[in-house]
Amino acid sequence: MQKIKNIAIIAHVDHGKTTLVDKMLVLGKLFRENENPGDLILDNNDLERERGITILSKNVSVTYKDYKINIIDTPGHADFGGEVERVLNMADGVLLLVDAFEGTMPQTRFVLQKALTLGLKPIVVINKVDKPNCRPEEVQEQVFDLMFNLDANEDQLDFPTVYGSAKQGWMSNDWKNPTSDIIALMDCIIKYIPDSKSFEGTPQMLITSLNYSPYVGRIAVGKLLRGTLKQGMQVSLVKRDSSVQRTKIKELLTYEGLEKKKIDVVNSGDICALVGIEGFSIGDTIADYENPEGLDPISIDEPTMSMLFTINNSPFFGREGKFVTSRHIKERLEKELEKNLALKVNPTDSVDAHTVYGRGVLHLSVLIETMRREGYELQVGQPKVIIKDIAGEKCEPIEYLTVDLPEEYSGKAIEIIQQRKGEMMNMERKNDRVLLEFHVPSRGIIGLKNIMMTATAGEAVIAHRFKDFEPFKGEFEKRQVGSLIAIETGMAIAYALDKLQDRGRFFVSPMEEIYEGQVVGENTKDSDLGLNITKTKKLSNVRASGTDDKVRLAPPIKFSLEEALEYIQADEYVEVTPKSIRLRKIYLKEHERKRNQNK
Repeated sequence: MQKIKNIAIIAHVDHGKTTLVDKMLVLGKLFRENENPGDLILDNNDLERERGITILSKNVSVTYKDYKINIIDTPGHADFGGEVERVLNMADGVLLLVDAFEGTMPQTRFVLQKALTLGLKPIVVINKVDKPNCRPEEVQEQVFDLMFNLDANEDQLDFPTVYGSAKQGWMSNDWKNPTSDIIALMDCIIKYIPDSKSFEGTPQMLITSLNYSPYVGRIAVGKLLRGTLKQGMQVSLVKRDSSVQRTKIKELLTYEGLEKKKIDVVNSGDICALVGIEGFSIGDTIADYENPEGLDPISIDEPTMSMLFTINNSPFFGREGKFVTSRHIKERLEKELEKNLALKVNPTDSVDAHTVYGRGVLHLSVLIETMRREGYELQVGQPKVIIKDIAGEKCEPIEYLTVDLPEEYSGKAIEIIQQRKGEMMNMERKNDRVLLEFHVPSRGIIGLKNIMMTATAGEAVIAHRFKDFEPFKGEFEKRQVGSLIAIETGMAIAYALDKLQDRGRFFVSPMEEIYEGQVVGENTKDSDLGLNITKTKKLSNVRASGTDDKVRLAPPIKFSLEEALEYIQADEYVEVTPKSIRLRKIYLKEHERKRNQNK
């Protein structure tokens, strides 16, 4: 039997996790160096490459010194907590990757806490030691303090440390002595990560992940904890509610490099994929046919935010998308629920709308972005936090927020966050920058990034993660400016935009099609204002000096999807189509808006 080690790689966003896995694959001769330079092998969907973040966890394996090492790449964002918790269940140990300059960051803490609670042994990898002004020794102390604060046991606190640069492809036990490869890290994995335990007995496997193939349908992925599984074997599927369903394994797959390979038998301790299991969901157990024994299902953090998803009913509906009906949106959300554990969907009073609950704006915006790329058209409402009643008290989600920024902007940042009911917990200086730590309501984080970037000239680095539900902190001021609303459908004309520039900043360019009720700009005052920006210049044969001056327009503001979601007010929707993101009022006609305002 081959010896197996299952490791998960955890790190804060952009600390080089996926780059390191790529170097391991090169060492395992599964991939030639520079075969596709610049592309990350694991972050293979378009969204991940564009944003430079890992959204879905992935499995690969490397063979080194007659060990099979299964590597699980985990997301770094707290919004994808559902992904993280599932995949850590498959690991025997973790590689904690930390940037040699930035040190431990809030989201490192989030995933590490989950790993330590599960009793996994960590190896600390201090990456990017080739950066100027890096501080590996200080960072190593910081990691120890963090683990101590997270109640790590003595074995976990006695962790080995490896230093190096994943980008340059070397790892060493001493950061001052660079090597030419990452063998120091691989030897460390063999020495310190415990072998995957194999138990005799009836088969037991917890389904922790799900793949989909257009040819064979849904594929169940997990770590076989006990016994053996064979191709064609009859098994039981034990559901979360303890009901049992009989089924059969059509094909058995195991990971070899980047590929899945068909095999006849899987022994306990290995990570495998099963084809042919019908009607399963994540957290179910594959067990013996005669004597099924279920495992404890995975517990998942509660959603903290909700958003209304509804069909696109704007005047421009159906122009760009293929899937526009409520049935299409309902089926797509149901499909997402199967693999996205942290998501919940509730129908609303209207047939065309659904309330979708998730872990944060990023979690929900990734779903919306994926849907629009698949050809869906939909409208989404303002993100709302979930308010709970705990022991008769109104409670809301609170987050840990850290802001890293230059010292001269710290006063302004503190003022902005305190206006949003944030409490400052800590302030730490690093060279000419300051690290601020707050407890802030999730409501206060919606739209914070835009304001913070403006106030700090784009220098602030913001990260946050869920803390707990705590008593409601009271109301605070929302967006201070009103909207500029189009009162005519047609083409935006440069002449009209020029004459109205003193009213505010526009979101649309000249010659762009707009419709009545669309939000075309931001008013300089705090009230909404209707404008006609489709007005053309009346041509006459009378000329006066200065009337034909060139039109000089300020460039329009263009929102990304997250920015649009954070910007809108309660009476507005974001219209999302495969090619456009538009802001609009829920009621397009002015008299309808006035009527509903008085209700």
